[in-house]
Amino acid sequence: MATTLAFDVYGTLINTHGVVSLLENMVGDNAHAFSTTWREKQLEYSFRRGLMQNYVPFSVCTEQALNYACLLHKVTLSDEQKAQLLARYKTLPAFDDVKAGLESLKAQNYRLFAFSNGAASAVNTLLEAAGISDYFEGVVSADDIKTFKPNPGVYSHFLRQANSTGANTWLISSNPFDVIGALSHGMRAAWIQRSSEAIFDPWELEPTITACNLHDLKTKLASNNQLFSGQAGVK
Repeated sequence: MATTLAFDVYGTLINTHGVVSLLENMVGDNAHAFSTTWREKQLEYSFRRGLMQNYVPFSVCTEQALNYACLLHKVTLSDEQKAQLLARYKTLPAFDDVKAGLESLKAQNYRLFAFSNGAASAVNTLLEAAGISDYFEGVVSADDIKTFKPNPGVYSHFLRQANSTGANTWLISSNPFDVIGALSHGMRAAWIQRSSEAIFDPWELEPTITACNLHDLKTKLASNNQLFSGQAGVK
């Protein structure tokens, strides 16, 4: 059975700070700090909604987090400016390594899926805009079951939709909460450490592998598979 790779989208394949250039025209030198607040609050709101079982689409979390960032940074944006930022969020760029990395992994006969908290329609728009949609066998969204990662039900939903097993599936994500969620559900997981300053949560679980980009991921997956095969042969 071919190994399944479940790729997180926002922050892993797609650069959520791709709005910074537009933000610079609106908030000046504070653009990067504003973008960071926006992203952090977006995730926090999804976590809180999941815990409260008070679901709204991820796009609503994104819009409400934008409003919070405006309040925190004491920035007044017009409705038109907010609409421009939210529109840009629908067509954010992929990281530079992503297209070639996905092509290389696809050539190794991995099954590739996009796996996101975002609605499938939003994810498909992102992937198409980035020119990477053809590499994926499908898109699996937490929106289907009206909750968010890292709820264990989301990982169960992925395995059902992909017709795969935890032991034969890798979660690929730059988000530690996502990696920990997948590991807790019996999947293997690769943490994509997109910044040398990024810290993995010091919990009792650690990533199966850590890679700095998708090219590094391909190499480390191959090494892990060889090790795994060798251990199986020793039994």
